[in-house]
Amino acid sequence: MSENENDTLQTPSPKKSRPMTRKRRRLYIVLIAMGFLFAAGALVLSALRDNLVFFYSPTEILEREIQPGQRIRIGGLVEEASVVQASGEVSVMFRVTDLTQTIPVVFTGVLPDLFREGQGVIAEGSLNEDGVFQATNVLAKHDENYMPPEVAEALKKSGRWQEGAEMNGENGENAAP
Repeated sequence: MSENENDTLQTPSPKKSRPMTRKRRRLYIVLIAMGFLFAAGALVLSALRDNLVFFYSPTEILEREIQPGQRIRIGGLVEEASVVQASGEVSVMFRVTDLTQTIPVVFTGVLPDLFREGQGVIAEGSLNEDGVFQATNVLAKHDENYMPPEVAEALKKSGRWQEGAEMNGENGENAAP
């Protein structure tokens, strides 16, 4: 090998930079914008992660150690013989259970007509420092056969689900005897 050939092998040739075309610049802008949108979406979803749950069962509330004053929904069954309403007062005290854990609830207002012991209920409000749930809204089941699916799932998870009458068909009506 000659000396000139050796120099050309060791010295890399300088790369020629091409000017950025409009098409390439537009592609970079679109990719950066999509990256920002993805990051913003991820931040929103992580912030709303706990709020996507329709309600918490009493067991989940006690496990999560919900902070006093944090607005949440609690769902379960109204515990038998737990509804207490002082005469002449609008406040009602009752306990919501998932048959594993129980949380006391205080509600000031008029309860739904279908509210009663042993039935499914969802209450909106917050826990106070004493662990009592201060409800601002109470929702009750809407007919004899209905239980919110989330309440039924929580009861099944706790192993306390008791299947009632056999259900017939897709509409959930009771089978004829």
